[in-house]
Amino acid sequence: MNASVAILANLQVVADERAYRVDVPGLAIKVSALKDYQRRRFAHTYADLLATVRYGAAVRFFLEELYGPGDFSLRDTQFARIVPALVRLFPSEVVQTVATLARLHALSETLDTAMADHLVSDIPISPRSYIAAWQATGRAADRGSQIALTLEVASHLDRFTRKPLLRHSLRLMRAPARTAGLGELQQFLEKGFDTFRAMKGSQEFVGAIELRERALAALLFELGPANAVAGNITDRAFACLP
Repeated sequence: MNASVAILANLQVVADERAYRVDVPGLAIKVSALKDYQRRRFAHTYADLLATVRYGAAVRFFLEELYGPGDFSLRDTQFARIVPALVRLFPSEVVQTVATLARLHALSETLDTAMADHLVSDIPISPRSYIAAWQATGRAADRGSQIALTLEVASHLDRFTRKPLLRHSLRLMRAPARTAGLGELQQFLEKGFDTFRAMKGSQEFVGAIELRERALAALLFELGPANAVAGNITDRAFACLP
């Protein structure tokens, strides 16, 4: 499957998820609440890094670009129309990064829908209801893939910082990118490049994401569904959630 076809297929998955949420009464509201909670969870997990000069901007980049609760439906619809232009205009390694982002986007949306389907009615979401929905959803392999794709995006951005000519190419492409309807993508790539470059080495940051995300997923899967629902949730799990 070429990059253009793969990106479009993943954007269609996202569109299908949104359509399903509209058809199920109350589901879109739950998904929105879930996204907001997960953003707060990420900020909670990385509060120490968020407070540092070196890593604060990188944490905010992830919060805004990958964990943000915003509605990107219009952006994605516009994006789908210009995928052929993307593949034609941008360097192949940038296209690969966008393809990875599209895979992550599609997987995250399907997991959010599935998890929101299992949320009880208490909104705002509590740690107890979040863990119960996580347990009811399951899909441990997909959770592992979600983490792996997030790390892959970070790895791509880190590699970009070691290629000054690529940064120069991105700067030269601002005008044609805007003309082709790729302005938001252009901004994302430039912001990611500059954020990772400012860290002067992202190994510790990326390592922290891998260690903490995998540890949290393992902990939440360790808790049996019965325990989560009954309220016998360990102090360790509560400490990991806002």
